[in-house]
Amino acid sequence: MRDQIDQFIKYLALEKGASEHTCRSYLNDLSHLAGFISACGLLPKPETGEVDVSRLDRDIIRIYLRALFRSNKRSSIARKLASIRSFFQYLVREGIISRNPAKGVATPKTEKYIPSTLTIDEMFRMLNAPDKSNPIGLRDRAILELLYSSGIRVGELTQLNCDDVDLELGIIKVLGKGRKERIVPIGSKAIEAVRDYFRRRGLSSGNGRQCPLFINTRGGRLTDRSVRRMVEKYGKKCGLVKSISPHAFRHTFATHLLDAGANLRDIQELLGHVSLSTTQKYTHVSIDGLMEVYDRAHPRSWRNTKRNP
Repeated sequence: MRDQIDQFIKYLALEKGASEHTCRSYLNDLSHLAGFISACGLLPKPETGEVDVSRLDRDIIRIYLRALFRSNKRSSIARKLASIRSFFQYLVREGIISRNPAKGVATPKTEKYIPSTLTIDEMFRMLNAPDKSNPIGLRDRAILELLYSSGIRVGELTQLNCDDVDLELGIIKVLGKGRKERIVPIGSKAIEAVRDYFRRRGLSSGNGRQCPLFINTRGGRLTDRSVRRMVEKYGKKCGLVKSISPHAFRHTFATHLLDAGANLRDIQELLGHVSLSTTQKYTHVSIDGLMEVYDRAHPRSWRNTKRNP
């Protein structure tokens, strides 16, 4: 099974154009399945000690999913099942197996997920948290400003090169999911922060250089994990109780635009969502806020009617 998993990951990367993050997620999910089957002895092992994919059936997949329910969220289980389905569908297409054992397995109903967002005041406190007197602080400020100004994913941010940024036009070129490119505008504060960071590094916008935009102290490309740790650090520094991640900046970007009257289709384009339904989850956050304002302000709201019958 390990060899087939490796072949599948290569197929995703080379033929489907999947990102490094996506390939890593698939690899983790499928390796976990292989390890579970092997550890639990659900199939007799051949001399090689590897799991024979042709002997996997629906019951084994269900046993695995039941075990996951003990310590995993439904959304995580649904994602793992999707990875498994895609893997076996690939094996069917390649003629390695005759049928997909995960095809008839029901996807668990996932919890309703309301994105975590920051208020404008909380966001401004985060953006002002880095120390601009040193190189690391300038880099961190540029990262935070860029995340909030553009709404890009953390993986898209860390893959940016210097020549992907045009500070004169106020745009960045982003390589999104499925290796699809899109142009995203950035605001004046983000332009100023990136320009200060460039100046400290001795770089300039539009110089045609393929070097990583954001680097660590050793000069290598900054990783997703490093950005997450950095965001968490500034969240604690600002005294924010809620858990803050780079993705919270993406959610906040979309919610603040929607609250200010931006069109949902335009937000979809900026975020790089293929489906509008993915973008529509942000409307729930805005509606919740709208209802709270209505409840507080309207003379005939439930709250005010109870107070003044």
